[in-house]
Amino acid sequence: MEFAGKVGIIGAGSFGTACAILLSDNNYQVTMWSCIESEIQMLNEKREHVDKLPGVKLADSMIFTTDMKTAIEGMDFIVLAVPSVFTRSTAKQMKDFVAEGQIIVNVSKGIEENTCMILSDIIEEEVPQAEVTVMCGPSHAEEVGRRVPTTVVVGAKNKDTAEFLQKAFDNEVFRVYTSSDILGMEIGGALKNVVALAAGMADGMGCGDNSKAALITRGIAEISRLGVAMGAKAETFAGLTGMGDLIVTCASMHSRNRRAGILIGQGKTMQEAMDEVKQVVEGVYSAKAGAQLAEKYGIEMPIVKEVNAILFGGKTTKKALHDLMMRNANAEHTMMDWK
Repeated sequence: MEFAGKVGIIGAGSFGTACAILLSDNNYQVTMWSCIESEIQMLNEKREHVDKLPGVKLADSMIFTTDMKTAIEGMDFIVLAVPSVFTRSTAKQMKDFVAEGQIIVNVSKGIEENTCMILSDIIEEEVPQAEVTVMCGPSHAEEVGRRVPTTVVVGAKNKDTAEFLQKAFDNEVFRVYTSSDILGMEIGGALKNVVALAAGMADGMGCGDNSKAALITRGIAEISRLGVAMGAKAETFAGLTGMGDLIVTCASMHSRNRRAGILIGQGKTMQEAMDEVKQVVEGVYSAKAGAQLAEKYGIEMPIVKEVNAILFGGKTTKKALHDLMMRNANAEHTMMDWK
């Protein structure tokens, strides 16, 4: 078989595995890395990620390794698919193996809690010789890995790079758009997880579709206000990496953030919810950063504020809902004038 190219996947979780399947379908030679020896052993023996994507067989051509150098050197591009809390530490490990100008595609979503940095900026700081790009949108790994039709966006500073990656990932079940607004894409991708926690809490409390619709629309309003204040483009938040990603994360049971929120809405603590979900709940880590950014830029974000109060301040979901509903009444869009 003549391969279209060689790709390294750093991180063998659900989305890393889904990307491996997608790129293998597109005739790339895929090498996937994990620091967990038992995970690599399982992938080699079963040719299936029995924990993350059970029932989905992995191509015989895929290579699985615990040696990061093997998964990076000589690759046409690298997909970085580790949870956001491990982005910096993993990037530090990658630095010595990444060539000048080598492309890294970050597919994780989050904001670093202590610095409030977006993930692409973290990667650029730790691996300055790389060309850092992002890919996000409404794309649950459970569906991407099973080849359910999905649409995403690739963000890059260089148009040629974006179009190269678009061609690499694009196929009949995975449609890829391009964007230059990396900041907007990352803000949307990270903070939608916080709103999804709120949507899950509402579900856990027994609220209805009206409540969900309100949280989605007012949530994107908050995210957009902050993103634009930070320098992102308003139209990004009306697209796949804004409203699209927010809808799927608030509505789907594939969403670990929504599932954790449901448990909290039912009365469990944040830790109990995270333990039951058994996956990294990104919204918990992005919530503090979102609140800090709102304060820094002077942006009102009441949903993000209340989620923080529940997660870290001991506030009940019932009290938080009451306080959201009883805020001072005002116009929906402040830019509209009365005639």
